[in-house]
Amino acid sequence: MIITKKAFSRRTVLRGMGATVALPLLDAMIPALTSAADTPAKPIRRLGVVYHPNGVIYDQWLPTGVGADFKLSPTLAGLQPFRDRLTVVTGLFSDQSEALGDGGGDHSRASGSYLTGVHVKKSDSAVENGISMDQIAAKAFERETQLSSLQMTVDDNSLVGSCDLGYSCAYSSTLSWLTPTLPLMAENNPRVIFERLFGSSDSTDPRVRASRLKQDQSLLDSVTGRVKQLQQKLGPSDNRKVDDYLTSLRDVERRIQKAEEQSSKEVPDVTRPAGIPDAFEQHVRLLYDLQLLAFQSDLTRVITFMYGREQTARPYPQIGIPEPHHSVTHHRNEPAQMEKCARIQRYHLELFAEYLEKLRKTPDGEGSLLDHVIILYGAGLSNSDRHTHGPLATLLLGGGAGAIKGGRHIVYPEHTPLTNLQLTLLNKLGVPAEKLGDSKGQFKELSELSTA
Repeated sequence: MIITKKAFSRRTVLRGMGATVALPLLDAMIPALTSAADTPAKPIRRLGVVYHPNGVIYDQWLPTGVGADFKLSPTLAGLQPFRDRLTVVTGLFSDQSEALGDGGGDHSRASGSYLTGVHVKKSDSAVENGISMDQIAAKAFERETQLSSLQMTVDDNSLVGSCDLGYSCAYSSTLSWLTPTLPLMAENNPRVIFERLFGSSDSTDPRVRASRLKQDQSLLDSVTGRVKQLQQKLGPSDNRKVDDYLTSLRDVERRIQKAEEQSSKEVPDVTRPAGIPDAFEQHVRLLYDLQLLAFQSDLTRVITFMYGREQTARPYPQIGIPEPHHSVTHHRNEPAQMEKCARIQRYHLELFAEYLEKLRKTPDGEGSLLDHVIILYGAGLSNSDRHTHGPLATLLLGGGAGAIKGGRHIVYPEHTPLTNLQLTLLNKLGVPAEKLGDSKGQFKELSELSTA
């Protein structure tokens, strides 16, 4: 443990048997000489990006009304409980995702350009893009956190499979670009993400990791004594926070271990990644819970999450759609096929709403994680049948520690660059930036009453 003379450091960790467990923000981390009358600790702003592939049925997604007087559409109805922290932004385009002489490849360009605003290079091997918005934020926060950023996905994270002809699969498999030629590949295995956050073996050999599981020893057991010592020095409020945090941490670990056991029993294929649940919703919930823990422990302040790569062929039999997602989205304006697309989009948002509720219930400083985070929810493809790149279905959730005023539908003129919004969000996060991809300026309306 690291303890300052006046109070617990905000970087206090518990160490034991190869594990390092970070703690959430506690009252005891506020300097001891700070009284209630003094200025409160500055809230931490965090960035999340949630990407849904294969476009939307825009007419069913689009709200009615503008400004504060708007009504959520059938697709967005599940976000009604979070209306006060919701900002719907329409009129945005990703014009750099258009062909611009390159021919086919709309899916790869949609996700490849989503956080960069750069027209990606068409090539099966060499890649060329721009630095992504999340990595600009990560660079600014990296001195404050153990991990500069996390990249998560539900789909397989390999660079093989269905990708646009002539384009590297890197463009459709990640949103994050550390440099114009270095994509940061997203991880879909909850166990790998958990070990990255909270400690791992020295070896990445699957046999070594399997051996660790057989020991049936929780990561937290090795720090139990340290927890007890720490809690003797904390007040009742902080002790409750530590108890709640460690309880949720142990629950996530238990669920990951259970998922590994079930996967091994039901699908004894040695090539299958351990720790990935068979059920889509169980997998998504685990990944969302890991995002919650990462933000809560301040191990990172930047996370990107993909429901799937562009052109994903995932079926959704659990909601009555056994056909591949990508083929369904080429609906040719057939009402039955369009309804299936909308049903998938509602399903994704229902799982997202569960995550938002957990963020809202998790204390963070003088508010909640939902009060302080900014989550960009959207995609780089609009009409999935026509492969258009605008107007894009774009949502903002969270308060950004007072930087974002929710409860509104803000409408901009068509072909307003998506990067204008992303550039604005960087500055709202306290990350000074003057340009991002094809941006042409910033939005003042995100924190004001007026609309464009």
